[in-house]
Amino acid sequence: MPTIRLSVFIYKGRQFMQISFDADEGVKNYILAFPMVRWSHTYKTYYVPYSRTVFHTFYTYLRQDNFYVDYSQMPGDKKREPLKGKAGRPGIVRLLNDRQFSILREYSMYLKGLRLSNNTIKTYTNFITNFLYFLKDRPIEQLTNTDVQRFVEDIIQRKKYSISTHRQLISAVKHFGERFSRSEIVPPDLIRPAKNKRLPTVLSKQEVVVLLQATSNLKHRTALAMLYASGLRIGELISLKIADIDMERRQIRIQNAKGRKDRYGILAESILPLLHNYLMTYRPVYYFIEGPQLKKYSEGSVRKFLQRSCQRAGIKKYCTPHTLRHSYATHLIENGVGLRHVQDLLGHSKPETTMIYTHVAQKDLLQIQSPLDTVVLELLESDKNPLKISLSGKNKG
Repeated sequence: MPTIRLSVFIYKGRQFMQISFDADEGVKNYILAFPMVRWSHTYKTYYVPYSRTVFHTFYTYLRQDNFYVDYSQMPGDKKREPLKGKAGRPGIVRLLNDRQFSILREYSMYLKGLRLSNNTIKTYTNFITNFLYFLKDRPIEQLTNTDVQRFVEDIIQRKKYSISTHRQLISAVKHFGERFSRSEIVPPDLIRPAKNKRLPTVLSKQEVVVLLQATSNLKHRTALAMLYASGLRIGELISLKIADIDMERRQIRIQNAKGRKDRYGILAESILPLLHNYLMTYRPVYYFIEGPQLKKYSEGSVRKFLQRSCQRAGIKKYCTPHTLRHSYATHLIENGVGLRHVQDLLGHSKPETTMIYTHVAQKDLLQIQSPLDTVVLELLESDKNPLKISLSGKNKG
């Protein structure tokens, strides 16, 4: 379970609450979804203005996502009871007034009517909570694309959103404009930034083996092995049920994955002894990887022990659970598996999404000889080469 550490510092006579946590993209994005969070270039930390109300609201928001909150350095009242008045509202929604709360509830119901996933609804709702908080008491009827642009510029500058988060933000506001057509917001005119065309980070086959060997905890090793061996997303792993695993057919059923699609994944034969050992030792009842009280395991916990295993394995690449999925896809292509089969195994809707792995697969690239190798080889074999050069640092005379 990720730990968030809270403490107070004073700047220009005002109190602020410092937010400290270990580097993790998922944790960072959740923290940034809280409307009042800012980044301090002076202190190199995230912070919010400190007050008892903000402290209790932020604490409740963190606990909603099962973060462990270390508030031992906080002054004064340490009680964690929800505040009265808006106690029925979850997390950051407490910061909205009654009119804004009613708008947010309408928006959330609209997203549910579109049958979007729970994760998407949660993400979009957090964005619109920030939007409403930014607008203060502006009536919906007066909102224009200029207001949206001002909000986007403000939040991108303050929270340093990535391109992908920026795109999600625009999608959320587009839905807001579609639901509240009485505003002057024109959704088609809201432009998303172009996607990044970065190639995914991929571990070598040897690095994957070393990573698993460096993971001493049996549950942790089983979780990482399943992520790689079946190419699972982290949400698919923690949602995987015991009933979804068919060891005889060496298949797993992945239900309600991204895009509300079911698919079958392969179960590596080499992982079967590890699975038997894990199931006999931990005896999970419902979920394959279970947390306390038979609930889903925390995504943050998986990211945390993966980072520890990478450190023990001496892997310097930035590695996330999705890196193992990237590695799975790339290694399949290197092993000669057709692109269509890889697309089905990954659950991609479009072949273009799968084709990115052809750019990082080394099967054909390794057969290409660098021009430097060609030049050096020609010089070493030539009778007209009196220097007999060596690239190790010394020339042979």
